[in-house]
Amino acid sequence: MTIRLRPHHLLCMLTYIGKGYSPAFVRNYDAIAARISAGEALDVVDGPDDICRPLLETPNPHCFNDSVIARDRRAAADVGALLGCEIHAGVRLVLDAAQIALLRTHFAAGGIRAACAGCEWSGLCDGIAADGFHAVRVAPADPQDLGKQVPSL
Repeated sequence: MTIRLRPHHLLCMLTYIGKGYSPAFVRNYDAIAARISAGEALDVVDGPDDICRPLLETPNPHCFNDSVIARDRRAAADVGALLGCEIHAGVRLVLDAAQIALLRTHFAAGGIRAACAGCEWSGLCDGIAADGFHAVRVAPADPQDLGKQVPSL
């Protein structure tokens, strides 16, 4: 199995701590976070992905908004440049703990945050990054933490 993920969710997953739009959204994201942490492959897609699924059942989901599509483009460019590969629909990624740690380091330093401009969750993510990514649910914050349980809220 693979996880369908839109490009800006490659950034969102770095700071996900179990907060979201609804209980259904959080349950779904928790399951996806566990799968990413277990090393499951990510298939990059255009538009709504597996994380968006619960929102698609609500009236006027923001997943189709031009601002979200622009966020995907910016995230794809930044993440791709950092990882040394093109990020676009059809690309398959398997991120290990070292790559996730690299993404988090550059996220915390602001190097891959252009896509976050105007996001309602940006303040929460700023705090999580400033606090060293404690309580994140996608893989350990540091490759040395492999094998340790990631705390839940």
